[in-house]
Amino acid sequence: MEQSILTDLKKAAKKSLKANQNALASTQKQLEILNGELFEGGDLPYFKDKIAETGQFPLRPKKLEVLQINVGYMCNQVCGHCHVDAGPDRKEIMTRETMEQCLSVIRNTSAHTLDLTGGAPEMNPDFRWFVEEASRAGIKDFIVRSNLTIILANKKYHDLPEFFKKHNVHVVSSMPHYTRGKTDKQRGDGVFDKSIKALQMLNQVGYGRPDSDLRLDLVYNPSGAFLPTDQAAMEHDFKKALKADFDIDFHNLFAITNLPISRFLDYLIASDNYEDYMYSLVDAYNPAAVENVMCTNTISVSWDGWLYDCDFNQMLDLKVASKVKHIKDYNDDVLSNRDIIISQHCYGCTAGAGSSCQGTVA
Repeated sequence: MEQSILTDLKKAAKKSLKANQNALASTQKQLEILNGELFEGGDLPYFKDKIAETGQFPLRPKKLEVLQINVGYMCNQVCGHCHVDAGPDRKEIMTRETMEQCLSVIRNTSAHTLDLTGGAPEMNPDFRWFVEEASRAGIKDFIVRSNLTIILANKKYHDLPEFFKKHNVHVVSSMPHYTRGKTDKQRGDGVFDKSIKALQMLNQVGYGRPDSDLRLDLVYNPSGAFLPTDQAAMEHDFKKALKADFDIDFHNLFAITNLPISRFLDYLIASDNYEDYMYSLVDAYNPAAVENVMCTNTISVSWDGWLYDCDFNQMLDLKVASKVKHIKDYNDDVLSNRDIIISQHCYGCTAGAGSSCQGTVA
């Protein structure tokens, strides 16, 4: 049954939920489901009540360390689990004017890490300009979240490994599995082979090698309605298999729990797994993981400059609870004195060892 659902979703995933006019393209509809019967009826506790049990409500920000900027939802892939609902049909792209506003904030905050994401961030026409300007601003850790296949998608992207090396970019790459079947199942036919080729190209310029300062990390998302297993064990398996089969090296593997929003929520509902998955998240809740969730040290910026506590809140259009809501009005003091917006999807970041854009947190 689940396999047939996956096949149907794979066929439908040639376009985004938005292009398909799917009801779940509406963030309001997603929030109605997340706040719906399971929680309204008392079967499961609201996330705010769960963290209140350990005195962690309201959730408050710490010192800003990471500025995560989504430079556009356009992507050359349409992945089945994508919480951004990215794809070739998404035209939302950050302008240079908004990038200039981001650069001003970068120069005047305590943020030491700039995390560029998308879609495929490399598809923004001002991507390289932005990387060059941000590099001059003195960022210590410059992350680009690449889907890997973009490097092979067009000749104009073939030199990205060299460009990344020139600016000492920390490359964080999507890689659902070290086998073709599981990777293509989640991301589309042919993605595995292109990803392997891209990783080899990155290795060739020095990325990911054991003695290299050119950081290359991989990201694992489960391909179905289950939580990731032990991150360290998976990293060992990934390294062993990719080295043996393709002579590929990388530094770390980040295991990220799929949050029940956007396309993954669509999959959970279509495969009749939503209720079980939410129970799994709540059952795996770990109060220790709450201490280091990414929303406490990160500000997320959307392609049009709005501010969010995290990338997932951005995709649910849950803007920061602050008078300052846009990058053009950025004020560190005002933003540091806010409560973090939470909802039931937050269970995904606090299940088991926890989950963030940097992998486990507890």
